[in-house]
Amino acid sequence: MDVRSLPKIELHCHLDASVRIGTVADIAAQTGIEVPGDIRQALVAPPICDDLGDYLRRIDLAVAVMQRAEDLTRISAEFLEDLAADGIVYGEVRFAPQLHRRRGLSLQQVLDAVHQGLQSKAGLIVCCLRHDPPELSEQIAELAAANKDKVCALDLAGDEARYPGAPHARAFEIARKAGVHVTVHAGEAAGAESMREALDVLGAERIGHGVRIEEDEVLVERVKAERISLDMCPLSNVQTRATHSLATHPIDRLLRRGLCVTVSTDARTTSDTTVSKQFGRLADQFGWTLDQFWACQQHAAEAAFVSKELRKELLDMIKCSRNAPEPIDLRGSGGNRRGSDQ
Repeated sequence: MDVRSLPKIELHCHLDASVRIGTVADIAAQTGIEVPGDIRQALVAPPICDDLGDYLRRIDLAVAVMQRAEDLTRISAEFLEDLAADGIVYGEVRFAPQLHRRRGLSLQQVLDAVHQGLQSKAGLIVCCLRHDPPELSEQIAELAAANKDKVCALDLAGDEARYPGAPHARAFEIARKAGVHVTVHAGEAAGAESMREALDVLGAERIGHGVRIEEDEVLVERVKAERISLDMCPLSNVQTRATHSLATHPIDRLLRRGLCVTVSTDARTTSDTTVSKQFGRLADQFGWTLDQFWACQQHAAEAAFVSKELRKELLDMIKCSRNAPEPIDLRGSGGNRRGSDQ
């Protein structure tokens, strides 16, 4: 038995960075989109990119084929299958609806198509983008507020080194007032100050990445005391140069200090990884055992944007599985539901 058979929770994964390579090729052929000779190289990032912007450019081709409702539904359904194959019992997936209107779909039609593919079996997070005008972010926030039965949170994504989050404060105020959860990418391409902005200006309940939190010891203690979860994606954090290598990644140090660390892929296709593989790498690098694995799963269950009932179900599942007698070697690592607290 390896870690793939264990129940896992993934809180940070981008839909457009997790499209199957074969699906991209298929839809491109149907719609007349030109693809490069080496489609895999176009979609999968190298071990080290120039920066976050270079990493994000690997997603362009996938976005190009995500412009018809039927394709969005197909890709979302396949995403669910990929989560199940990875042993994910609850997952949250995020995407920016504004990127999928090239063929005339409205924001609502885009959202409905993705939701149809997910079949309410995964939490759906919609993203504002840092480089977009604040007015567009407000439209995305209003979309989330009007679709609380489909959307569990609002996120801010994009290149934080070039674009601050403060201009989008009104959008996040709209979400919070509507009872929509809030998460923000921060502490990845920019330093710890971007995390303070996410918390104090945008009201983030969770931080996407937070790799550079150790630049500010006061912030480390605050995040620990307030039990703010950090969605960490070790492989992509190395690829985007948020950290120099897996050996220097802070995830092990932060977990040992008692911070609420979780492990996700960020981008299943762009980073060519799974949650199971992520834990395998962490076991190899830091000697992680099941103790660290289960700690991350408990943190994820506690931080997930789900109902109290589902949270209890997830925590009970983790407790039950943790007490199972079978030994599992993390280094051998090669049905979802959602809701929101009111």
